[in-house]
Amino acid sequence: MNNILAGHTNSYHTYSLDESLAGIAKAGFKYVELSAVKGWTEHVPLDATDANIAEIQAKLKHWGLQISSLSGHSDLTTAAGVVDGKKAVDLCQKLGVTIMCTAIGGHYSENEDKSAFMGHIHDLADYAAARDVMLALEIHGDIMASAALSVPLIQEIDRPNVLINYDTANCIFYGNVQAVDDIAKAAPYLAHVHLKDKAGEVREWNFPGVGEGYVNFAKVLSILDDVGFSGPLSVEIEFQGEPWPPLAEVDRAMKVSYETLSGLGLK
Repeated sequence: MNNILAGHTNSYHTYSLDESLAGIAKAGFKYVELSAVKGWTEHVPLDATDANIAEIQAKLKHWGLQISSLSGHSDLTTAAGVVDGKKAVDLCQKLGVTIMCTAIGGHYSENEDKSAFMGHIHDLADYAAARDVMLALEIHGDIMASAALSVPLIQEIDRPNVLINYDTANCIFYGNVQAVDDIAKAAPYLAHVHLKDKAGEVREWNFPGVGEGYVNFAKVLSILDDVGFSGPLSVEIEFQGEPWPPLAEVDRAMKVSYETLSGLGLK
């Protein structure tokens, strides 16, 4: 596979951008998914000035990292969430990013209001399209708990720049389905993939380093190769939620993740 492999700075949720970039680069990654999620992981502030952007770009250059995508989650069932979504799209344009990962109800939401979402998504989609940005809606929450549930929604939205960000652990947590049994269904609408591992029970918040849970990544990558997916892959580790583990443990998990995936042919 020749897909871009990135480390997601949300894996460093309670740590600084400097700490996250250092850990991701030292693990071996050459690409990074930056987090710009208001009220959660604000490694890139939504209201970033030109000076902020220049500083971020200098940090990336220092660590030899290129941006693969931006995580710009906001609650798209609300008008305020769409405002934040548009700010994240603007950040994509400033940073030269063409894929923005987001989700229906923000960074953690279930029981989502589909009608409210449908009342907002076309506005955001058209705003993003005018700026050449793809919106990748994450497998997340109840409405998009799996590819099987998400594909009809993407078809209903019917915008060429609104596709799926498949999360290989969220499909288990929210949808009780293994990625190997589900991900191929998303193939025609797939823009981005979060390579995230899962441990523990279905509804247990337990997302360790890649290779330390029970997701079959060799099979997942084989399926993606078979369906011809060429988009970015991003490693996200969310551990057991807050409090986040010590920085040394986050660094270790990122390194293990890179080693596991590079052993499966990714670089």
